[in-house]
Amino acid sequence: MGIPDHRRVLIGCLFTLGVMSGCGQQADSIRPNLPPSASDLVLLKSVSLCDRKTVFIKKRAPATYQTSAWGSGQEILLSHTKGASLGDESYFFDEDGILVGALFTFAKGLNLDPYPVLRDTLSRLKPSLEFYLSVAQLETKTNMDASALYETGDEKSTTQYLVTGSPKHPILLQASFSIDPYVRLFSPYRREFLDRLRSSGAGKSGQKIESQGSEDKEPFTSLQQFARGQTAQLAYCGDKNYDAAADAYQRAIASGFTNKVWLAEAHHKLGLSWAGKGQLENAKTAMLQSLSIRPNIPEVLNNLGTVHVKLGDKAAAVGVFERAVTLRPNYAVARYNLAEAIEQTNPKRALAEYETYLALVEDNPEEDARATHAKERIKALKQ
Repeated sequence: MGIPDHRRVLIGCLFTLGVMSGCGQQADSIRPNLPPSASDLVLLKSVSLCDRKTVFIKKRAPATYQTSAWGSGQEILLSHTKGASLGDESYFFDEDGILVGALFTFAKGLNLDPYPVLRDTLSRLKPSLEFYLSVAQLETKTNMDASALYETGDEKSTTQYLVTGSPKHPILLQASFSIDPYVRLFSPYRREFLDRLRSSGAGKSGQKIESQGSEDKEPFTSLQQFARGQTAQLAYCGDKNYDAAADAYQRAIASGFTNKVWLAEAHHKLGLSWAGKGQLENAKTAMLQSLSIRPNIPEVLNNLGTVHVKLGDKAAAVGVFERAVTLRPNYAVARYNLAEAIEQTNPKRALAEYETYLALVEDNPEEDARATHAKERIKALKQ
């Protein structure tokens, strides 16, 4: 399914219709315009994303929940008779014991009439997906009815609502919450989550219920480990942890991506993790492997160039920086890096690159530090 325009840091890069766009240099930018997300239905009442499993378990008696494997992590399930939400509550922890996602399932449907704020939010969102769904226990409907999936969120997390009923009287079937690297694994439209709702009857117009729901072609383990790597590398739940990130990306690669876009980016992100650990030769090897799979990705070229600089090979760095700006002329950071790399050997070209960089980042507060340095270098080069 398509990804709404408001998405930002999504598994480190943006995946749209299965194709990954480029990433930033080391840190990914946060989306400037957040979608409506206000809600008076509070489902994550006693827990927050990124909480530790040990803390979660201490608050609950063992008899109140069940556990099951979730890839390399664990799912903790509270039935609707045990939880505070009146729905089945599932909490998903990665192998490091971090809460990365939660799913609330209302098999009988939760009437949203008492929640005007959430209803208003949903009315302002465009559905990311619409489909027919038969819900076995739905109290207000006996036949298949139209359902819609809505997506919203904040800077680091995503909330998704699966809703049926009329626009004026929506009924909530499922709600999921996840930190952004894991959002792909927590869509309520995933087949394993729809199975918790639907009946086994035949669909409308000959549509078969069992055919509904997305199913990733990529191995679950690879996707899960990639998300774990992003969480650690980009500090979604605490400080950056390059050791955990490198371990996760290596395991994601070993599990076997079938799509070369995923595979190339896993090598790229592994290279960034090696660089974060100070293991520059390993970083170079991983990034070269990424480029052997997808040769002309400006972000990978730029990041490889920074590794070459740290290794003392400015000639190699200049070559890849130039390739990056040739492929994407408005790639501001690569132009800045190119200017720094050639300042001593080609000051005239460096001056032009600094000036181009400044023109590209005008009014961008995230580039203030580099912009200040660029202005200083321009002043020095003109003297």
